[in-house]
Amino acid sequence: MDRAEKKVVVESLNELFKASSVVVVAHYSGLTVAQLQTLRKQMKKVGASVKVAKNRLAKIALDGTDASAIAPLLKGPTLIAYSDDPVAAPKAAIEFAKANDKFVILGGAMGKTALSVDGVKALASLPSLDELRARLVGVLSAPATKFAQLSKEPSAKMARLLKAYAEKREAA
Repeated sequence: MDRAEKKVVVESLNELFKASSVVVVAHYSGLTVAQLQTLRKQMKKVGASVKVAKNRLAKIALDGTDASAIAPLLKGPTLIAYSDDPVAAPKAAIEFAKANDKFVILGGAMGKTALSVDGVKALASLPSLDELRARLVGVLSAPATKFAQLSKEPSAKMARLLKAYAEKREAA
């Protein structure tokens, strides 16, 4: 790789680190190409991505970004998983690590906060952004539903009362 190519790689990695809300670093030594493709598919399914880059270039790209705390983790055969959703990449990485013991999570960063392996696991245990949105919509729509039920209930009671009175009168 010549200097111009390295410069392009560093710039693209720098943009990646600036744009991502979470970055997970893991060792992938011993994984087959098929396993790495499976990882990429799982990441893509949840809106995350995986990048394998030279550690030296990645360290240069980290300068001036919030994710600079992951620089010490970049040793050996590492890959970087990242996403805009703070839960997507950690969740997919943890699930993949459970199925593949050769995939070892080293840590990560969320904004300026460095994450240990336990921090990545804690993030993975949280509900995703879409799940949180669905819960919020449910919570917000519940009072409106209750209000609609309560507003029509008095008229329903009155209709039942009039029907019962009419039936009583007809029986007499």
